[in-house]
Amino acid sequence: MSQIVEPAGAQPRGRLKPARRILVVEDDEVIRCLNAEVLAHSGYHVDAAEDGAAAWDTLQRNRYDLLVTDNDMPKVSGVELLHKLHAAHMALPVIMATGKLPADEFTQCPWLQPAALLIKPYSFNELLGTVRNVLRATAAGGQAAPPRWQAGPPAGGWQC
Repeated sequence: MSQIVEPAGAQPRGRLKPARRILVVEDDEVIRCLNAEVLAHSGYHVDAAEDGAAAWDTLQRNRYDLLVTDNDMPKVSGVELLHKLHAAHMALPVIMATGKLPADEFTQCPWLQPAALLIKPYSFNELLGTVRNVLRATAAGGQAAPPRWQAGPPAGGWQC
């Protein structure tokens, strides 16, 4: 089940744009709550999900500006979540925050490459900096280049 985390008593102070919406997906409750709180206190609207299956359900019902996901989770992994996004043609920048880099999957399926990677353990400053950079790149024109999976497979097709 997803949860909404917003700063206590937060009032938008003359903000011209609504807060950017972020979905945080992490099976470790402590990390999930800390990440969500740090992002919420930085002015983002944050929803959180405990695994990839709950995240996928949430993604079907809501629009987000960014997905921050772990990889090694029960039910649906972060890489499986990337596959689902691709299959549904959902253009959503993704930050994979994981302790074990799924390099084999990214090598075999380069279109799964997320917008950014955070290797655990990471600091809150690293999380916030990465989120700002990815959102800034997205706002500046979609990203430096379109996500590889949006461009479609090469002539011979993907081997994934």
